[in-house]
Amino acid sequence: MARAHEHGLPVSKPWGELSSYDFVIGKTGRFVSVQVKSTLMKESGGYNCTVRGGHKAYAPGSFDFVACYVIPADAWYIIPAEVVHGKRSIVFYPGSPTSKHESYREAWHVLREAVDLKQPANEIVSQHPVENEEPPRNPMEQRMLASFNFVRRHWER
Repeated sequence: MARAHEHGLPVSKPWGELSSYDFVIGKTGRFVSVQVKSTLMKESGGYNCTVRGGHKAYAPGSFDFVACYVIPADAWYIIPAEVVHGKRSIVFYPGSPTSKHESYREAWHVLREAVDLKQPANEIVSQHPVENEEPPRNPMEQRMLASFNFVRRHWER
């Protein structure tokens, strides 16, 4: 959710834990659901990511996109549901130009296009920076600060 918010996407989380998706992105009248998965498991040169719920594949219509995070590569893959429905897992080869999923790497624009947002991510500016804080020096610090600001803005109310 924090990474999507960093990209200027309006994020909402469903109440409870019974939804077949983890959060939605969108605006009134147009929302898309996102299921989040992650992996550390490396096998045969790639990272195997489970894309099922429990012990069976997700049913069609369970969500619109899956956001898969390959932790060691610090890489997000934003994949339409049709690509993963019916599968138990998919394999990612970060940085390999011949990998069939590489075109989905950091493809946050597909979520933006899906909800037809008008404001590009590069025009979104943090509205509540941490006071007396020097700017983050690397991407990981930037994400941590963005996550902190997101939580502070939305849960301090």
